[in-house]
Amino acid sequence: MENYSKVRSEEHPSKCPFGVAPDTPEVRVKDGSKIRNLLRFALGRMGAEPEAGEAERDPAATAETAPARPPCRQLVFTASGKGVSKAITCAELVKKRVRGLYQQTSLTSDTLTDVWEPLEAAVGLDGLTVNRKLPVIWILLSKDPLNQSLPGYQAPGRCDNLWTRGEDEDPWADKRKRGARGRFVGSQGKGDPWQRMGRPRKIFVSGYD
Repeated sequence: MENYSKVRSEEHPSKCPFGVAPDTPEVRVKDGSKIRNLLRFALGRMGAEPEAGEAERDPAATAETAPARPPCRQLVFTASGKGVSKAITCAELVKKRVRGLYQQTSLTSDTLTDVWEPLEAAVGLDGLTVNRKLPVIWILLSKDPLNQSLPGYQAPGRCDNLWTRGEDEDPWADKRKRGARGRFVGSQGKGDPWQRMGRPRKIFVSGYD
């Protein structure tokens, strides 16, 4: 492609695969989008109350998240390319703040058309049109029940217990017991290593037997 230059690039976005109302908010997540700004808009539209101390950390948070319209029942996140992982993160954070949300996930693709023209027309090269497929994710969050028979359905609260621990279980107990090289450094690891092995300590001095 050293003899060509890209003239233009056209993107043909896919349509929302969910049958939602026309006024349903659609949050398009890009690679350079800030998760904080996305969450402000999404939580504001879903009618979520700000967390304790959030207004003190950011005085403008309350004004920006306060919805001017009634809270919506559904919200759609969509992203393509490198923004897919960020859209998934936003959806999980919204479900953590707004309990009881149903989720529907769908994977589609956008068509990206690149038009290339030869650098020197006298050479006899023809123009090129390259079509590329870009993966796209659509995540629907709904306060109302969704169709369970569709692929990508997730009930609310389904993953709440995946990362929970027992009340008496300390997640840092193993790390405190182990040293930098993975060896236990508890009470048995302290003291003289010769005494731990049950051997008398020997001192060698040069010039003496």
